[in-house]
Amino acid sequence: MASLQDSLAKQLLEGRYIATFATENPNGSIHMVAVWYWFDGTSVFVATSSRSRKARNLQSKSTMSLMIDSRDAQASFGVTLAGTAQILTGDASKAKNAEIHRKYLSPAALADPRVGPVFAGWDNITVQVTPTSVVTWDMREADRQVFGSAFERNPGYLLQLER
Repeated sequence: MASLQDSLAKQLLEGRYIATFATENPNGSIHMVAVWYWFDGTSVFVATSSRSRKARNLQSKSTMSLMIDSRDAQASFGVTLAGTAQILTGDASKAKNAEIHRKYLSPAALADPRVGPVFAGWDNITVQVTPTSVVTWDMREADRQVFGSAFERNPGYLLQLER
């Protein structure tokens, strides 16, 4: 098992990727949604609406998972965090959500009254993720160790993903 300080985990947590956030629905099925996030070195924060399915799910069961992957067929690597979530509200939430919005939106978008304030209004809470498990994977290492670098030498072996 890796840690949040693992170089691959940090690359993904500090990078500007889209994460997949998973919670459990009341009927036991899994709800997954793409999210923006911000990592402060200890916790991961996700901006959302108090009316969102993930927020409602977390109010009844605080366990969740978050996956961040490179989305690159030629260099697939990622990190999965499993743990618990706490809902932040008020000023603490506004400050964290501002960090998340700055990570994904340009200064011009943040200043645009049609964009910045809309995101600030939608995202009225923050989910603070406290990981109890951190798992990384790197298919580039698997290629070198198991496949003798066959994929690296033959990029056509992997089909491109649709974007």
